[in-house]
Amino acid sequence: MTENLANPDHRDRGAPDDYAAARLRLLQQDSPSGPPRRAELARLTDAWLAALFARAVEDTGARGAALVAVGGYGRGELSPRSDLDLLLLHDGSADRAAVPVLADRLWYPIWDLGLALDHAVRTPAQARRTAAEDLKAHLGLLDARHVAGDPRLTAGLRTAVLADWRDRAAQRLPALRELCQERAERQGELRFLLEPDLKEARGGLRDATALRAVAASWLADAPREGLAAARGRLLDTRDALHLVTGRATDRLALQEHDDVARRLGLLDADALLRQVYEAARTIGYAADVTWREVSRVLRARSARPRLRGLLGGAGPGRAGRAGVRPAGEPAAGRTPLAEAVVEQDGEVVLARTARPERDPVLPLRAAAAAAQAELPLSPHAVRRMAAAVPPLPVPWPAAAREELVTLLGSGPATVPVWEALEAEGLITRLLPDWERVRCRPQRNPVHLWTVDRHLIETAVRASVLTRRVSRPDLLLVAALLHDIGKGWPGDHSVAGETIVRDVAARVGFDAADTEVLATLVRHHLLLVETATRRDLSDPATVRAVADAVGDTGTLELLHALTEADALATGPAAWSGWRASLVAELVERVAAALAGGRAAERAGPERPTAEQERLADRSWRTGGPVLVLRAGAGAGADGGDRFAADGPQEGAYGHGPEPVGVELLMAVPDQPGVLPAAAGVLALHRLTVRAADLRVVEPPGGPAGAEILVLSWRVAAEYGSLPEEARLRADLVRALDGSLDIAARLAEREAAHAGRRRGVHAPPPRVTVAPGTSERAAVVEVRAQDAPGLLHRIGRALEDAGIRVRSAHVSTLGANAVDTVYVTRADGSPLPDAEAAVLAKTWEEALRNG
Repeated sequence: MTENLANPDHRDRGAPDDYAAARLRLLQQDSPSGPPRRAELARLTDAWLAALFARAVEDTGARGAALVAVGGYGRGELSPRSDLDLLLLHDGSADRAAVPVLADRLWYPIWDLGLALDHAVRTPAQARRTAAEDLKAHLGLLDARHVAGDPRLTAGLRTAVLADWRDRAAQRLPALRELCQERAERQGELRFLLEPDLKEARGGLRDATALRAVAASWLADAPREGLAAARGRLLDTRDALHLVTGRATDRLALQEHDDVARRLGLLDADALLRQVYEAARTIGYAADVTWREVSRVLRARSARPRLRGLLGGAGPGRAGRAGVRPAGEPAAGRTPLAEAVVEQDGEVVLARTARPERDPVLPLRAAAAAAQAELPLSPHAVRRMAAAVPPLPVPWPAAAREELVTLLGSGPATVPVWEALEAEGLITRLLPDWERVRCRPQRNPVHLWTVDRHLIETAVRASVLTRRVSRPDLLLVAALLHDIGKGWPGDHSVAGETIVRDVAARVGFDAADTEVLATLVRHHLLLVETATRRDLSDPATVRAVADAVGDTGTLELLHALTEADALATGPAAWSGWRASLVAELVERVAAALAGGRAAERAGPERPTAEQERLADRSWRTGGPVLVLRAGAGAGADGGDRFAADGPQEGAYGHGPEPVGVELLMAVPDQPGVLPAAAGVLALHRLTVRAADLRVVEPPGGPAGAEILVLSWRVAAEYGSLPEEARLRADLVRALDGSLDIAARLAEREAAHAGRRRGVHAPPPRVTVAPGTSERAAVVEVRAQDAPGLLHRIGRALEDAGIRVRSAHVSTLGANAVDTVYVTRADGSPLPDAEAAVLAKTWEEALRNG
């Protein structure tokens, strides 16, 4: 380390040549950039300026003055080419002519050395007035540090400025937030820029300084985990940038990446950008959390006077007796969102009964609930889950997979929730392969985002296209993983195919779905590259794509993935021309696949022996029969937990939800069975994961007797299943009209109106699959899953005088994909033309829902 100019033995502390030489030696040392060198540079500068000040005071006779470092210099964060931010503070007792001379004796030596200087001369009162009028000046004074002269002046100013800042926090902090937002709009987000401004861009050094100012207000504080290290990494990078360029610049230009990386001892320019992006992500996330907390506190403060007015000026005692907390602030409500997850004060938090250490699905369930409600995840809740939640079993349980799909399908609300999980390392714990793409830059100006953010943005775009495909879950997962091979050697599509097979198996997809996902990832560029580079009229071109894709289901998924990928890349990646070429190619390939396809699927399979047995019991008793069976994880025998064919007593255990709960219903065929059964399940807060409905002839009944058998896979919304006797009783009442299902569901939805915000899902889509069955018209419904959706679908069919012969219902994440075989009321086939009219009416009814 160089000699310290603060040493009193130094022969001439004020000599500019000595300071310049010592400064040069320090900056030319081989030691890497870091806090020690910045601190030493600040100490050298302090010592030189203190000597200058002492000599100037001696020469001018000016007393009652102090030299104060403010801003970055006040924080001791001097980069090689940083400005010196200085305030000459005086108490007004000196001769009026002496103060300007004192200032000149300080400023001119600094300028003579070629150092940039931001300076001011003020009394403490003038400094406070300036701070009151200028937010940026006030921010600089928050970091005021004594350098030379009368320390009482500096201490007094610091105390007064901090007191002013805290007193005016309710006005200052919103203005500061607006300043940060305006700067972000101008400069962009640091972690996505190839040539970022390390200081001004969002997530940069300015934002880190703003977080210090918020903390100084005592109104809120930033998450501290990793924040100091992130700030240090950006400062280190700026130090290296100054030394490489020899200029006072904060913009990390492309041509400087390699040299800056070498000076920092990093492997290459990509390693540099990843380090910078990681730091910006940490600061940006801390800023989001902090400003959210500031808004919450300010809302609470503004509510207190209104509350006191409503209470008639009640003091703490009266307020307490009235059920209000002594501070005058009403207790925050807690609205259930999912099992062990609630909304409180505009954030998603864990319920008081949550047991993270026993619930490996909790992070995904909380994240899905937050995204669906368009609410932020509480950082405290995420930290608690990161510390306590055990790893998911491999393969994942179905519930975990469904929550992941729900999260991915939530649209733009997915992004902040995903980042909250990532801030505490939960994403890489769930998906270890994510580590290679996290904050990975894409050195292509077409791309707006880093690889990881591009994958999330692709899922966001894919969520709008889920109505176009029969397997929205596979589309969303493929969107998340299509570029997962980036960061590995070779073709990222080939590497991605290998990775996605492993991830799909981990997540719990079966072999067939894994094969589809692998095909989508391997060929996610196939359609756009073929459409724009090949002759689409050449049969060989079409056949090559058809051979790669394999079937029409995969083709429709690949088409949607292609569009989502391009839209998430940037405006230059997708256009009407490209869209039309891809659509033409897809149409030709679909025709080729249809020509080589086997016979169309037939109607529903024959009923099982158990379904026939239940149908027989229902025919003999003349009423509904219910059987609830718990699958894996519910018990050793896995058998029936109850069977109810009358008003008998008994209950299913009200503990944690079993895995794979199946509810079977057999009901004599009559109008309104589907809406009644679906409505009863919704009233009892049972979420339908899958369902089948079919008409069964009871073996013991007369010819022509028909029983509707419904098989449901359900999950309790908040973890507790209802009693079987109540389920059956409500079903009987719904069928005879004494229970108004529609009104009860409307009441429940009205009770939650305004308390939960829902994700803006794409509109429902109802289509007819012509030629699929000879006995019935096949109508496919794709819509956002919601309580009462199946009830509304059933009512629409009943209102149209249509008979349901069979149905297959799937809930894939937040999307419902329902296939219904319908006939006329007399059982005769419904022509496709009439079915198409029905579908149009049905879709309109669901849209207006």
